Amino acid sequence: MKSVSTISQSFSVQYSYRLYFTDHLFSPKNTLFQELINTRTDGEKTKLLFVVDGQVAAKHPSLVHDIGNYCQCFDHLDCLEVLLVPGGEQSKNEHENPKKVLRAINEKGICRHSYVVAIGGGAVIDMVGYAAATAHRGVRLIRVPTTVLAQNDAAVGVKNGINEFGKKNFLGTFAIPDAIVNDFTFLSTLDQRDWISGIAEAIKVALIKDASFFDFLETNAVALAQRQKDPMQHLIHRCAEIHMQHIATGGDPFESGSSRPLDFGHWAAHKLEQMSDYTLRHGEAVAMGIALDVTYANLIGLADDNALARVLKVLGDIGFELQIPLKSKTEVDELLKGIEEFREHLGGQLTITLISGIGKKVDVHQIDLKKMHEAIALRSVGIEELSYRYDG
Repeated sequence: MKSVSTISQSFSVQYSYRLYFTDHLFSPKNTLFQELINTRTDGEKTKLLFVVDGQVAAKHPSLVHDIGNYCQCFDHLDCLEVLLVPGGEQSKNEHENPKKVLRAINEKGICRHSYVVAIGGGAVIDMVGYAAATAHRGVRLIRVPTTVLAQNDAAVGVKNGINEFGKKNFLGTFAIPDAIVNDFTFLSTLDQRDWISGIAEAIKVALIKDASFFDFLETNAVALAQRQKDPMQHLIHRCAEIHMQHIATGGDPFESGSSRPLDFGHWAAHKLEQMSDYTLRHGEAVAMGIALDVTYANLIGLADDNALARVLKVLGDIGFELQIPLKSKTEVDELLKGIEEFREHLGGQLTITLISGIGKKVDVHQIDLKKMHEAIALRSVGIEELSYRYDG
């Protein structure tokens, strides 16, 4: 028998990334952005490719000019292009968008000593990050999120991705951004749907990790819905902090295991987005998914009536529609496919995060389909008229 020869070597890499909070990032009086850009030792300017969400540019008409003017104020900044891309989930659905970013990276000579700067909502941040992480096996990325959801959740993590095969984030990477900059100025032009949408992610992390944060959200639900600045700034800061702490200390930053606790409420949310052809905002779908999963947790005796009532009330007070728009058995069956798709995304054992109380996370590895059908019936539109019953 031939002997087996093996070489084994292990190594570790220390990762760090920075999240900054500011206002008017591209005002020449604000020196933060230029301080983030490494000055080259060879005396050359540092190349910058800005990729901007077209919807953000439309709502901030001076943005493109401000970026160019800002770069002219500092000798080491070389703004090669401000590239506009479609905003919203379509940026992740249409492959021409990451190709457009990759084409610009190639044509402008963006290298691993250059920067791509993504400015926009969570979907644009995801898409641009995917392009930046795959060009040259990864070029430097700075994220400037412009929505509540992106500032407190989507842009804070280490994931990038685009949608394929009808599945959310089927193609993607784990890549650490050089920095994230939350500029609260961008939030002023959000419509009400986008203002409240990101609050769902704060409720999510509070429910699984921080009961006192949930108390804050309960107390300030109406103020948040009324767009009061101070409670929103606290929400974004605390939510982002919890998110970053989880990545750093949760033991699985690149999701090599089977559990995704930060995706509480998301198995249904991802499927509902896809079923609505992405007319539902991500946060709106997450709110529905949270309501559904807490209802299910209550039906199986995991979460008590008081916890369920508190969750449903805070979601309602903020302004979320909690009735899931399902109107047929076929649609219910389609939604339930999301459970297997959720497992398939990581592989391994099915792991769904639920709660046993406010701030108390519990992972379960099987779903009682009869109880889940009951939960769907309680949370769905028109389900009684269908006289739908589980017969599995």
